[in-house]
Amino acid sequence: MPSSPRRTPRPSRRPAARRPATSIVTGVVREDVSPAAVGRRFRALVEDGAQLLPAGRARHDPEVLLSAPYLPRHEIRLFDTLYFLSDFCFNEALGFFVGSVVLGAGDGRPVRAIHPRIFYKDSSLVWRVASHFVHDHDEYWIGKGDTRWIRSGGEELLTTVEETTNLPYEIQTALDTASRTQRRRRNDEAIELVLREGPSRRIQPYADFVAPRRRAAAGYRIHGGRSVARLTRAGDPGSLRFAAGFEPDFEGGVLEESSLHSRFYGGRLRKLRILSRNAEIQYLFVASPTHAWVNPPQALTTELSTYGVRVHDVLADEDIFIPGFEYHEDAEGEADDAVLLSQIPAGFVGLSHPLDPHRADAAAWIEELPVIREFRARVLRRRRKG
Repeated sequence: MPSSPRRTPRPSRRPAARRPATSIVTGVVREDVSPAAVGRRFRALVEDGAQLLPAGRARHDPEVLLSAPYLPRHEIRLFDTLYFLSDFCFNEALGFFVGSVVLGAGDGRPVRAIHPRIFYKDSSLVWRVASHFVHDHDEYWIGKGDTRWIRSGGEELLTTVEETTNLPYEIQTALDTASRTQRRRRNDEAIELVLREGPSRRIQPYADFVAPRRRAAAGYRIHGGRSVARLTRAGDPGSLRFAAGFEPDFEGGVLEESSLHSRFYGGRLRKLRILSRNAEIQYLFVASPTHAWVNPPQALTTELSTYGVRVHDVLADEDIFIPGFEYHEDAEGEADDAVLLSQIPAGFVGLSHPLDPHRADAAAWIEELPVIREFRARVLRRRRKG
């Protein structure tokens, strides 16, 4: 029987990835209106048909969020998104806002949905949004965003990608300002009212957090989905290398600077938002009297999810972005366990912080990173002289 002729495969005709819209924005501040006016505007959105969609227990009675202490008192606008903030609250685990996200507020169409979330400040001094929470007899854990599989010690481990919860760097100063306008209020109910509770040990977020990110990645990936910064040798901070063009632009790329006081870091803190040399991504540097570090790079894209975060990732080696004091806990002398309980590379762990024994000084690692040395020399020292 004669064989069938072999067909020559046609070359792939995949459409080129469509580059998402980007914008370089500076000077974002709280809207200059009274807390009462913010509350009235929020109520008006609901009265005009916008649906309050909390993921926690308040989904059974959303109107509980229309009165104190949940009724918003601050408003921040970025692109076509509104962030409404309640009073600044705290519980035993963290300080936070109940922050409501309104997408499409500037496109002329009626607002149909309002998504209440929890905004809190991480130890890296970046404001984040919680993806969910877990609370049982063993743990009280705030969900830290998307996950990925990594290989460690011959095993594959599912780990969180915490930078996926970082709120846009453009609004970080406005959030800092809002958190300092009045004394914090104790609130032990907000987390359960607003956040979806997961079963024990669940670190993965739910579909409403993940799905917009997956759609965005299918359409476009910054730097082709490759890392923009990496360590060429594991455990060696001096081996840091940036992809060409993605280095911080310390000469002309400083977009803005803000300052605040931190008891934890012993005085005045400076936050500087700095563009990459190719102006495709941005970095957030932090400097205290004793420490300096850089937070993970972030896109300049304008598409945000209902969690108020960007949907496009910038991939980079996480060991480059360790804050001045990072989580570290000894495991009673068991060396293998101690490695698993530390987020500071082995051999670089300093003394525990006097206010938090679970966080150790990471300066020995950070100060060996070439990008931090350059930041000190070309930005901090130059500005001090100026």
